[in-house]
Amino acid sequence: MSKFAVSHRVVVVNGIDLHIAECGDGPLVVLLHGFPEAWHSWRHQIPALAAAGYHVVAPDLRGYGRSAAPERIEEFTIFDLVGDVIGLVDVLGYGEVIVMGHDWGAAVAWGSALLRPDLVRAVVGLSVPPNSSLLPIRRLELPPIEQYRRDRGDYFYMVMFQEPGMAEQFLGVDVDAGLRATFVSASTRAQVGTDLTDDAEITDGAFALPDWLPADDFARYVETFTDNGFRGPLNWYRNIDRNWRLLAPWDGATIDQPSLYVVGEYDNVHEFFEVPKTLDELRSVAPGARDLVVIPDCSHWTQQEQPEAVTSALLAFLSGVEQEITINKEKS
Repeated sequence: MSKFAVSHRVVVVNGIDLHIAECGDGPLVVLLHGFPEAWHSWRHQIPALAAAGYHVVAPDLRGYGRSAAPERIEEFTIFDLVGDVIGLVDVLGYGEVIVMGHDWGAAVAWGSALLRPDLVRAVVGLSVPPNSSLLPIRRLELPPIEQYRRDRGDYFYMVMFQEPGMAEQFLGVDVDAGLRATFVSASTRAQVGTDLTDDAEITDGAFALPDWLPADDFARYVETFTDNGFRGPLNWYRNIDRNWRLLAPWDGATIDQPSLYVVGEYDNVHEFFEVPKTLDELRSVAPGARDLVVIPDCSHWTQQEQPEAVTSALLAFLSGVEQEITINKEKS
C-alpha cells in the first residue's frame, strides 16, 4: 500500500455524521468541495499535499455523500457549514487549520477565515472569490436571490433552485444525465472537445464527458447522488438570502490571513460574481492575499480540469506560508 493511500472514516461533528477522506501526517489542511461534487473532487491534490508534509482531510460536506443531511432547510446556513469545519478541526485534535475550498467550498473556506481568524491560519479559494453572493461581506442593497431574479430572470439556476422539490426532481429523474449536463455546461469548449450548441455531439442521449473527467470518476459522482439525492446540496442555495441577513454584522469586514485565490480563465463565475482582476482588487477584501492565479485553458472545475497547475499553486502557497512562519519565529 502506498505511504500516501487515502483512508476513510466517519466522525461526529456538531451532532451529525461527517464522512472524511484523509491522508498524511503533519499540520492540518482541510479541503472543501463544491456543487455537485464530493470529497473525490480533490483526488489529485490529496496525495500531493500529504507528500508535502500535511495531514490532509477532505470531508463529504453536510448533505453530501456519506455525510448526514439534516431535514430542515435552515440547518444549511453559512454558520452551520463553517461550524462543521471548525467542529471537525476540534474533533481531529488540532488548534489551527489551513482551509482550501472550491465553488461552494470556497465560500465556506473564506467564511471560516472570516468568522474564526483565531483558528484558520491560511485560506485558499478556488473559483468563488472571497466576496460573492455566497458570502456577501460587501453587501448589495437587495438580498442576492432577489437581485438575481431581477437581473437574470426566473430561469437563472440559483433562482430555480429556491423551490423545494423542483430541482430535486429535475436532477434526480436521471442522475447520470443531470450530472453530465452540469459538468459539461460549466466546462469550456476546449475541455469538452465539442461546441456547446444545439448541434453538439451527443452520446447516449447526453453530452460526451469532458476530457478531464474519466468515466470511472464520473461514475463515482453518479453513485453518490443516486444513493443520497440532491436535497441536502440544494438546501445550501436555499439559504443564500438567509446568509445575507446573518452576515450583516460582518459587512465591510476583511479576511486578513495569508490567502490565495485561484480561478480558471474561462470559469463561468466571471459572469455573475465580481471576480477580482488584480491582486490589489483582491486585497481590498482579503488584505493578506499572497497571489491571484488565473489558470489558462480552465473553466469551473478547477482542480479537476488542471490538477497539475492547481497543485503547483497550492504547494507554492503553502511553502510561502511556512517560510513566513519560520521568519516570524526567528524575529521573535
